[in-house]
Amino acid sequence: MGSIKGFMQHERETPISRSIDDRLQDHLEVYNPLPEEKYKEQGARCMDCGVPFCQSDKGCPLGNMIPDWNDMVYQGKWEEALALLLKTNNFPEFTGRICPAPCEGSCVLGINEEPVSICKIEEAIADKGFEEGFIKPNPPQDRTGKKIAIVGSGPAGLACADQLNQVGHSITVYEKSDRVGGLLMYGIPGFKLDKKVVKRRIKLMEDEGVVFSPGIHIGIDIPLKKLMDDFDAVVLCGGSEKPRDLPVEGNDLNGVHYAMDFLPQQNKRNEGDDISDDISIVAKDKNVLIIGGGDTGSDCLGTSLRQGAKNVYQFELLPQPPGERKLTNPWPEWPMIMRVSSSHKEAKSEVRQFSVSTKKFSGSEGKLKKVHASQVKFGDRDPDTGRAPLIEIPGSEFELDVDLVLLAMGFVHPIHEGMISELGVKLDGRGNVWCDEKKMTSVDGVFVAGDMTRGQSLVVWAIAEGREAARGVDKYLMNTTNLPHSQFLK
Repeated sequence: MGSIKGFMQHERETPISRSIDDRLQDHLEVYNPLPEEKYKEQGARCMDCGVPFCQSDKGCPLGNMIPDWNDMVYQGKWEEALALLLKTNNFPEFTGRICPAPCEGSCVLGINEEPVSICKIEEAIADKGFEEGFIKPNPPQDRTGKKIAIVGSGPAGLACADQLNQVGHSITVYEKSDRVGGLLMYGIPGFKLDKKVVKRRIKLMEDEGVVFSPGIHIGIDIPLKKLMDDFDAVVLCGGSEKPRDLPVEGNDLNGVHYAMDFLPQQNKRNEGDDISDDISIVAKDKNVLIIGGGDTGSDCLGTSLRQGAKNVYQFELLPQPPGERKLTNPWPEWPMIMRVSSSHKEAKSEVRQFSVSTKKFSGSEGKLKKVHASQVKFGDRDPDTGRAPLIEIPGSEFELDVDLVLLAMGFVHPIHEGMISELGVKLDGRGNVWCDEKKMTSVDGVFVAGDMTRGQSLVVWAIAEGREAARGVDKYLMNTTNLPHSQFLK
């Protein structure tokens, strides 16, 4: 694959970011594309490694044929590369931009060099497909007469809709928000995923016959049982939206908010919407504290900086990751190492504080004024439970003046109130919707996909979930299916 000596001739390159000063003035994507020739060079770095671990259970959850389309890019055969990519991934323009790239973590070249720039090659293939007209509406020639309702238009719902539409079923996707796209539209900032990219894909799916119904909250505006009466099957793709809370004193003060109340507002402003003053959450001229060190926390940081925050701090309960893999974290496992996001590069100094536990918030007249915290460490693991106790370090207490706290500590399970409680579906031990190996819930004809059943996860896993649910629905309705199986789903 690629050039025999490509990995020896070319260093890893990724798209060059716009200057920090420029990008802090807008919400546009951080990176500019590389010249086409550079993508060919990066494709050339893909080795004939014998066993492509990028396609293993440690690599791409979709089983993308990475060495094959890298080779096509190296040869300048972009349309052929796209055809190979679309066999396994419905939306490479999304995953190329926002996937953390487990494939690169398991790249054979990455054992002792920088891995192949797989994600950015994937993004380039998809974008070139749209630019050159390789990707165009291709509605099914025949319809089966079967109608399917999909609840939720995030990556799982869109993937499920796309797969089922391709085999001729009639698809209606319901979305509670006023615009289609779920977290792709409102959860992820524009500087990571330009919303034009999302709208482009939605328009394509509409031209292929998928019907989108935004602004309809199933379980509130319309009972779920009505969908069960009106459609031959229903697929639940509502995501995992119950945020993890921080049950400490003062968490009810004005100024303490969940991250996912903050981020969608800025995306709506970018779309030209007005946010009323009584609910508006902005970081301008404020001392902002972000609690949580994951992607959502990073998104809050980048958004706060663009809004003109005075100072930004970020607490992470876990200790700082190492700079290199530990022996207990060998290749091809995902490398648990220190990473610096584009948002962290935008900050004037290091904002992250590791091994910090938030003890309480304080204020006056109902308004947030301070956070009180301490340094912590983990003790020895309990041999029976495997859990390590959290120990506060004596004398490490400190406080900070803060005006805005954003809780970005992840999500625990889907919202139970509304359609889930109405339907009475079986839940698993974590509060997610249970399903069998065909993605069917405990209610006949009702399927589930994505974070709603898997728990909080990656966009690439959501796409795999949606594809697998589509296979289950097709088999349920037609007694057979030619839709592919998502091999790495458990």
